[in-house]
Amino acid sequence: MRIRRYEDVQVGEKATFRKTITEADVWAFGAISGDFNPVHMDESFAKGTMFKTRIAHGMLTAALLDSTLTGIMGQGGIHITQEVKFLLPVRISDSVEVVSEVVEKIEAKNRLVIKTVITNQEGKAVLEGKAVTMMPRSK
Repeated sequence: MRIRRYEDVQVGEKATFRKTITEADVWAFGAISGDFNPVHMDESFAKGTMFKTRIAHGMLTAALLDSTLTGIMGQGGIHITQEVKFLLPVRISDSVEVVSEVVEKIEAKNRLVIKTVITNQEGKAVLEGKAVTMMPRSK
């Protein structure tokens, strides 16, 4: 992982991450989070919901943002806040793309404001949000 400082980052910088959500991802996230809601784990239950099939955990999808934030910040950056709005469900075998873009720098506190969007294989936004991060400065 590269070392970056606040001064190295420019407004407009982007980082991208792609992933196909698998059965194993959903089960692993359930085990890690303790969330075994049947809408994620039980196909027969999920068929009776508005989704008609199992869906990935929303927070599993949101967790994919970390890869792009780390890509922008590099070693030493700290993720301070994250706002997310879940727009569409993500289903097992969906391929998603995360795009994070630096939209503002806050000089006084070494902070970056980063817009985050996740789209599915159809190009539809499934999640939108905003992160605030803090980075070290050069000495």
